[in-house]
Amino acid sequence: MVQVRAQQPVNTDGSINLEAWLDHVLKMDPALEREPLKDACEFARTAEQRCLEGREAPAEGAPSTFRTGLEIAEILADLKLDQDSLVAALLYRGVRLNQISLEQVQKHFGAVVSKLIEGVLRMAAISASLNPRESLVLNAQSQVENLRKMLVAMVDDVRVALIKLAERTCAIREVKNGSEEKRRRVAREVFDIYAPLAHRLGIGHIKWELEDLSFRYLEPEQYKQIAKLLHERRLDREQFIENVVQQLKQALADNGIQGEITGRAKHIYSIWRKMQRKGLEFSQIYDVRAVRILVPEIRDCYTALGIVHTLWRHIPKEFDDYIANPKENGYRSLHTAVIGPDGKVLEVQIRTHAMHEEAELGVCAHWRYKGTDVKSTSSHYEEKISWLRQVLEWHEELGDIGGLAEQLRVDIEPDRVYVFTPDGHAIDLPKGSTPLDFAYRVHTEIGHGCRGAKVDGRIVPLNYSLQTGEQVEIITSKQGVPSRDWLNPNLGYITTSRARAKIVHWFKLQARDQNVAAGKAMLERELSRLDLPPVDYERLAEKANLKTPDDMFAALGAGDLRLAHVVTLAQQLVEPDRGAEQLDLIPRRFGGAAKPGRRGDIQIQGVGNLLTQIAGCCQPLPGDPIVGYITQGRGVTIHRQDCANALQLASREPERIIQVSWGPAPVQTYPVDILIRAYDRSGLLRDVSQVLLNERINVLAANTLSNKEDSTAQMVLTIEIPGLDALGRLLARIAQLPNIIEARRQRSS
Repeated sequence: MVQVRAQQPVNTDGSINLEAWLDHVLKMDPALEREPLKDACEFARTAEQRCLEGREAPAEGAPSTFRTGLEIAEILADLKLDQDSLVAALLYRGVRLNQISLEQVQKHFGAVVSKLIEGVLRMAAISASLNPRESLVLNAQSQVENLRKMLVAMVDDVRVALIKLAERTCAIREVKNGSEEKRRRVAREVFDIYAPLAHRLGIGHIKWELEDLSFRYLEPEQYKQIAKLLHERRLDREQFIENVVQQLKQALADNGIQGEITGRAKHIYSIWRKMQRKGLEFSQIYDVRAVRILVPEIRDCYTALGIVHTLWRHIPKEFDDYIANPKENGYRSLHTAVIGPDGKVLEVQIRTHAMHEEAELGVCAHWRYKGTDVKSTSSHYEEKISWLRQVLEWHEELGDIGGLAEQLRVDIEPDRVYVFTPDGHAIDLPKGSTPLDFAYRVHTEIGHGCRGAKVDGRIVPLNYSLQTGEQVEIITSKQGVPSRDWLNPNLGYITTSRARAKIVHWFKLQARDQNVAAGKAMLERELSRLDLPPVDYERLAEKANLKTPDDMFAALGAGDLRLAHVVTLAQQLVEPDRGAEQLDLIPRRFGGAAKPGRRGDIQIQGVGNLLTQIAGCCQPLPGDPIVGYITQGRGVTIHRQDCANALQLASREPERIIQVSWGPAPVQTYPVDILIRAYDRSGLLRDVSQVLLNERINVLAANTLSNKEDSTAQMVLTIEIPGLDALGRLLARIAQLPNIIEARRQRSS
């Protein structure tokens, strides 16, 4: 559930009771000093009053910069941040709204506070990069530069990120009474950037609040539905938890363990995410009824776990030991699910008091300042700062704004695999990682020179999916260089953004002529395999928003342009009017008169009941970043965000640009013939069938013929396929089988 805002103490006339507020903050953290905080409060309040003199009264409900500063400071005091951080928080909104200058801050409160505020101001660049209306009219290179400065500020002093997190927490609390457009804009920014950042820094209670509030505004119906289900069962659940707590207290006391047991808060977004990820109903979610046990020592955690499993039956596959294998953000705890009293499922979390403090405060629990020098008391703090530095390095290599949210969201899901180097060092990777991901995780040059891999002593393909506990050895060559096939998502060689960034960066450094030749060969090979007619490369480059075909080939060769995207554009050029076999993400039979809020079975959300139509200039596909333009009499036209016409419209009439998004669409499939030629061998048909099974492809017809003279076999299969991406992936998988000569699409007669 979202956190309820605490009311600030007020005098009888409605003004803030500053002395009472200071008492409250000092009680939260006695290490703080009263006078510097009081001076900052008075300075901020005076600056706001001075700016309001002679002006009209602010709109009712408009947030006061002074009161917001107090709220930000309260959040930071709860996180146990230092004196300078709280002073910077009290003054930040005033500086942002030009009520106070940085020169005044430096003169009255020192260079450290001034530098902190300057760093937080730089982080505001994130908002512009995520706001479609603003990003359409900003220069892309300036956005990249702003984001680099923001990341530098974060890495140099983590307090900057913490102040910004607190400020965004206040911002999303404040939009409750704002317009729907503003609620969604702030919620999207918070959800994409700041909730993952809070998670990555290990600040649990901030992360939960940001996720729940964002979910409330982005998916209001689903939020209300889960909230209603939680409320309906609240009384029964509270009675159940009370009985469980009493049993556990008695059992722990009987075994001489001093444990603190409480019911655990229920977070709506986490419940919804688990329902979506595992395809469960609300009644099947285990942690709706949950308790947390806090004990003094690590050994007490495992003793308490044994007691829990003695009291109630453990549910298989619902136990996680994050003490032995901590999460990437340093989180440690034991999680288990049992069949509790009355046959009801119960989740139990067990951790020490120190682990609980870190789960709630994260990086804040492990640092202290002397002036501006950070001195860590835990390796977890250094790991978090190291991660921020890696984000900066990857961002420098990619120069890609769109990848920032992906980088920050890495490891937001709990699934990780833990593998070992030949020397026994543990390496953790996202679930589904390959030996190539492992190689680039160890060292960039090992990744570049990778030519093979051994897992537990046996040779495995480079797209093998690693499992926890395996030992991985990378076989390298001094003359080895990356292969462009590694960037092909259909082949599954890499899954992590780090590995992709390193490979793309390597190709960017190569000669343009090599990239042009390689890109052209890649495209021609893929068009031939998919059996698409000859395409005009001049028109295709124009459709890809590039000046010349060589620019397009160079971008393909360097990895800046996805092959699947170019192939889809090529098909739109050469097969605009094909019937039932149109292999596009949008079936042609859906093309017709535009209907309110939808194109065929594709929902377009965020525009109410307005009439919508797809722009003919850029023809956005589901999954493309899109923006809406309000026309005169023809409803809302949907453009790609990078469409040249949309950019011009946004610069001339920004007030008519609105935020829209794709809704869910049913998967459509189409019959396609594929031809497979191979040297005949035993088990060939079985291997091809296994690939079709793994890709979940339905076969409508099959015809096989063996030629004894040249020992070859030919298969013609009629399959059902949802789109070009799926077809390309299937053909690539089949082509990797032993003895395959070619696998391509075949025209039906």
